[in-house]
Amino acid sequence: MRILVSGGGTGGHIYPALALIDEAKKKDPTTKVLYVGTNRGLESRIVPDAGIDFKTIEIQGFKRSLSLENFKTVYLFLKSIHESKKIIKEFKPDIVVGTGGYVCGSVVFAASQMHIPTVIHEQNSVAGVTNKFLSHFVDKVAICFDDVRSNFPENKIVFTGNPRAQQVAHMENKNRLKEYGLKDNYPTVLIFGGSRGAEGINQAALDAASKFKDQPYQVLFVTGQVHYDEIKKQAAQKEIPSNMIIQPYISNMPEILPEIDLIVGRAGATSLAEITALGIPSILIPSPYVTADHQTKNAMSLVNKNAAKMITEKELTGAKLADAVDQLMNDSAQRSEMAKNASDAGVRDAADRLYNVLKDLVNQK
Repeated sequence: MRILVSGGGTGGHIYPALALIDEAKKKDPTTKVLYVGTNRGLESRIVPDAGIDFKTIEIQGFKRSLSLENFKTVYLFLKSIHESKKIIKEFKPDIVVGTGGYVCGSVVFAASQMHIPTVIHEQNSVAGVTNKFLSHFVDKVAICFDDVRSNFPENKIVFTGNPRAQQVAHMENKNRLKEYGLKDNYPTVLIFGGSRGAEGINQAALDAASKFKDQPYQVLFVTGQVHYDEIKKQAAQKEIPSNMIIQPYISNMPEILPEIDLIVGRAGATSLAEITALGIPSILIPSPYVTADHQTKNAMSLVNKNAAKMITEKELTGAKLADAVDQLMNDSAQRSEMAKNASDAGVRDAADRLYNVLKDLVNQK
């Protein structure tokens, strides 16, 4: 099979695509893949580093306010459709998959106009603008949350889950925590605001630090590279306990997750896929800065199953964070119940399901 994939801007659009590609190549080593993104998004670094053929088009998103830039956006969209058709003609894909972000808008739309089978994958509980637009033209819409069904034509929807979950579901404990000055096989809390970090979570974690002292667990606090210097400067003025380690970034984060007993972090689609795949209790602090507050809706899908606790960023303080962490880390029975519920909420064959959607469409062609 020849698969053209497009998606970008954030890891939430990229990592599910990479998981799908990984599964496709496992199923059929002769699979050929081309990934189309922009030269500004994270995909321009992550995809080539993964050894996947990569091409770029020039496109940008709409400004939400009235702006002359939106005229440029329309021009670039029309131009990028032409560029996409050229790339499609050269690569000759059997199917085209969009995983979100404005870059996939022109690529998937162009493919649909060329009568090539098309699929979009929506990772969140609220559909993105690009996927809403594309849903009128594609053959299938793959979803991860039932809440998003109302955003799409019902006859096109197939529930697959997030392919990232399958990629991490069988991660083994590699005892990597000792690389960061932590103990092996010791109850561990991970506080992590995403690859770029989250200022609100970072400040609350720093304010909570003194309350973690002498607790029967250890804390790995990952600030994000952008915030690290400032957090270290502030930490120098505080008493950081020896059982709390501050790091800027963890390479290949999923590798340490089997060693984690509780996660404190955002409620992005990729994070929740990883949490449920491995059955990890969590305290979720949804980002209030995302479209349609979709992270809160994502988080509630686990809160309602008693698989996670939620603290809004508005109510987040160091004291509240410390109390929530203490309560769970000192109640192993509750953590075990939450872990089971998180595991039950996961879809561990999501990449396989999505691959089968692609295969069925190609066979029907």
